[in-house]
Amino acid sequence: MNLMLNEIATAFMVLFAVIDILGSIPIILDIKRKAGKISSLRASFVSLLIMLGFLFLGERLIGFIGIDVNSFAVAGSIIIFIMALEMVLNVNLFKDDSSTAKTASIVPLAFPIIAGAGSMTTILSLRAEFEAVNIAVAIFLNIVVVFVILKLTGKIERLLGAGGIAVLRKVFGIVLLAIAIKLFSSNIKVLFN
Repeated sequence: MNLMLNEIATAFMVLFAVIDILGSIPIILDIKRKAGKISSLRASFVSLLIMLGFLFLGERLIGFIGIDVNSFAVAGSIIIFIMALEMVLNVNLFKDDSSTAKTASIVPLAFPIIAGAGSMTTILSLRAEFEAVNIAVAIFLNIVVVFVILKLTGKIERLLGAGGIAVLRKVFGIVLLAIAIKLFSSNIKVLFN
């Protein structure tokens, strides 16, 4: 087990930007309004299980279907790039599904808002460069942040206001653009060597 603070910090920031829990506050408020109540603990725990499961089993799963990690990282970098464009340009590329009150904490909150395709792709992309233990710590730290933000969603919205949330979303979008380009360039070299 080789804990490296720089890998943990980088993986944390990448996942924080991809999960975009602050940018999801308007969606979370809408889910709360429709469902009446969501369980912050349940949503956080299920998200943690999904992401850790994909961290440790995702590589085997893609290997089973004949894809190497570098190819997945290149594909992931393209998805992250598109997600970043979505954040920076303020466009939606997919529709949110309506949910029932009983499952709102799991679907759509835990999956796909917190632990969605972007998070899973990012985890495998990070796996191509960082040790699993460092990514696992970064995932856990992100889930702690997610839990706190889910608990304080209403207060955060009042504190930041619509403008503050929009600025944060754009800043994390630009960070994601840079990360996507770095992931693409470092993994595309391996594929063509």
